[in-house]
Amino acid sequence: MVATNLKAETISLMDMRASMEAEMNAIIESLCGPGGPGISGDLVDSEGFPRVDIDIPAVRSQRRRLSELRNDHKVITEKIDKNLQVLHSLRLDKVNPLPLEGSDASASVSENISQVSPTREEPIMRIPFAIIDEIADDSPAAEDGLQLSDEIVKFGNVEMGDNLQSRLMAETQSNQGSPVPLVIVRQGSVMNITVTPRPWHGRGILGCHFRIL
Repeated sequence: MVATNLKAETISLMDMRASMEAEMNAIIESLCGPGGPGISGDLVDSEGFPRVDIDIPAVRSQRRRLSELRNDHKVITEKIDKNLQVLHSLRLDKVNPLPLEGSDASASVSENISQVSPTREEPIMRIPFAIIDEIADDSPAAEDGLQLSDEIVKFGNVEMGDNLQSRLMAETQSNQGSPVPLVIVRQGSVMNITVTPRPWHGRGILGCHFRIL
């Protein structure tokens, strides 16, 4: 019962997170559209006057909402992470229960494993560690299929851990000109794609920005 309730809660949280990602994506696309100020661009012109080509109050409102969504997204992701860890622990305990005192341990484990149907096992879910919050048109990242708000589960050999920003940079630089396999989450769906870091007319060799979650 505990596992069932926790699973239902986790699925609900994932649905909420997907909804947040869709809203964040819409805001980012609006801010980063042609002539837009971006998510952090200046709202004043070169002379220090408010820009007349954009709706400054609307931009500020969108940026404020985006900040709120990012904070909520982080909280929900942490909760999902904790729930998944508990679910994985419960699943492992079910497959490999502690042997009864005085019983043959190997026989007990073997017997319990044989009773679990492989078709009923749930895949282990991996946790995204970064999200794409900026991507340039015609960049290698865009041409190879990455999109705003894609969550990165794996980038080459980089997964969850420490020093993620520096590891991402090193992985990108070391694979210039070579395809890099990625595992991403896009609007709640896990996808596998490949991107090739390469020079182009813009900055960097990917043309996108990863925000660590």
